[in-house]
Amino acid sequence: MTADPADDTRTRILRAALDLFAEHGYQRTSLRQIGERLRLTKTAILYHFPAKEHLLAALVEPLLADLETLLDAAQTQPTEQARWTVLEGWVDVILAHRRPLGMLYHDIALVGRGDTYHRLMEVAMRANDLIAGPNAGRRERVLAVQAVGACSDPVVFFTDVPDEVLRADMLDGARRLLAPHPADTAAGPPAGSAAGSRTDAAAGSDADAEAGPRTDAAAGSDADATLGSATPATPAGAASGAASRRRRPGRPPALGREQVEAARRMHAAGTHSVDAIAAALGVSRATVYRHLTAP
Repeated sequence: MTADPADDTRTRILRAALDLFAEHGYQRTSLRQIGERLRLTKTAILYHFPAKEHLLAALVEPLLADLETLLDAAQTQPTEQARWTVLEGWVDVILAHRRPLGMLYHDIALVGRGDTYHRLMEVAMRANDLIAGPNAGRRERVLAVQAVGACSDPVVFFTDVPDEVLRADMLDGARRLLAPHPADTAAGPPAGSAAGSRTDAAAGSDADAEAGPRTDAAAGSDADATLGSATPATPAGAASGAASRRRRPGRPPALGREQVEAARRMHAAGTHSVDAIAAALGVSRATVYRHLTAP
């Protein structure tokens, strides 16, 4: 058997390190254990990675490189387009590196304050700036930081949720977070933007809610038409109307646009049954069937 090329050995070391870090944690995994798993000496590992923290930095590198490429592309776009390029691309990159990110979540600080740490901070600050937009105030900058968290942290805490379902939920959360505040502007985001398509539907639901109580049948018809659930009315005078608009017990909620698309992709790929899709989305089988058969 011929010897593995140098690059192959380096890749094997990284793969074994990732497995052992996931099993035992970074702190409790030694270079000797990594060597034993690969039948390599500690010296052989040190040839490729002079210290254990270099392994951690190497595992983070692909994630960092992909995020930097994303931000470079968004940097030249108009503000609103850049915002959603960053958020949607951020979710895709995070999901693509889901396993190492989840494993490194509690160990990422161990990278230290070297080049990797500074790159992480720079990536985060660039993303926040692009999402907040030029001349952003404190509130917009806080929301930008929260949006990045909404498009990152769930990957670590919902490890059993399929990528496409989690992607839809994270982006829906970011859109809700960044939707224009009633006191900010009545104009809303530019037409055709990812945020605009969502908030237009939500605005229609709010307008219907303020117009007066509707029957359950009418509410269900509107929800099916927009593929989203109606937003409850907030004025104090609408309290009595809210009761009549409340769904009947047991009625499944409608799905958001991103969730419908995720459900259809999973169903078309044949990787999930209707029952599995319903369980992942937290709705009934009838709701899934209704959206799968909708034109």
